[in-house]
Amino acid sequence: MNLDKIFLDQGSGGRSSRELIEKLFIPKFKNSYLNELNDSAVFELGGAKLALTTDSFVVDPIFFPGGDIGSLAVCGTVNDLAMRGARPCYLSAGFIIEEGFLIKDLEQILFSMEKIAREADIQIVTGDTKVVPKGAADKIFINTSGIGLVPLHIDIAGQNAKPGDAVLISGNIGDHGMTILSSREGLFLDSLLKSDVSPLNHMVQKMLKTGSEIHVLRDPTRGGLATTLNEIAFQSQVGIEVFQEAIPIHESVLAASEILGLDPLNMANEGKLVAVLPEIYAETVLAAMKETSYGSGAALIGWVKAENPGKVIMKTAIGGKRLIDMPAGEQLPRIC
Repeated sequence: MNLDKIFLDQGSGGRSSRELIEKLFIPKFKNSYLNELNDSAVFELGGAKLALTTDSFVVDPIFFPGGDIGSLAVCGTVNDLAMRGARPCYLSAGFIIEEGFLIKDLEQILFSMEKIAREADIQIVTGDTKVVPKGAADKIFINTSGIGLVPLHIDIAGQNAKPGDAVLISGNIGDHGMTILSSREGLFLDSLLKSDVSPLNHMVQKMLKTGSEIHVLRDPTRGGLATTLNEIAFQSQVGIEVFQEAIPIHESVLAASEILGLDPLNMANEGKLVAVLPEIYAETVLAAMKETSYGSGAALIGWVKAENPGKVIMKTAIGGKRLIDMPAGEQLPRIC
């Protein structure tokens, strides 16, 4: 990795991002919470078990079918908390706004944030606003941080996958990435295609209320399903085997991917989760997911194996096998 300067790939969530974090950030800030490289840090404070996360959003365009930078910011942080089994409680919101940005656009973004916060049952309780000269930023960037309560008996983390576990996905993959690509490049794809941006915390709580043991929850955002599965395999030092025909993909996303030479497995999602859990609980949790509006397309897509630790293998539709590697970077920068 070139460490002389920063490149777009190093902020994309793929292999280049991981290398940047491991070689620069972790040595400087090294501690047991950060070293886990999970979506949120989980720690005990004053007798409570808390999850803390932060994320920044630079998506281009800022308005797109299915959402905008505001809804994306709230959902992204809510979901990162939920992926540790936390009940999201409070968010902060920081805005960096370019001089000349339209007030009506800011009002629309704030409306979207308020709407999603109400749906997720959380409050935005603090924030910050900065305005920079025209040309010093691109329209608007948003940072959100969140804190949530984790039940004391819950231990959900990327390093907890075990051989024999089932791998579930909550629905179609690639919708967000293909929607952003279509909007940015002016591609006239299926008019029904829209981002899947949505808060997943209520679905996670429904999954947990079944009493089932859940080892890992992850939302496959930047780098898509391929990156998320590789991260789980690496953190847990297990192999993961998935079945091509079992992975749900919208026909429009599949068709557009074939035309453009892109892989849906690498495309970002903003309203999907991957769950890894013991096989005995798979049917129960899958049923709970399907009872929710955001999990109606949930499916079992594979298994955790002891073989090939750190690797993800796909069984193809024609009976072959191929390695699913972590992409070096996101197929499209500024996806979230």
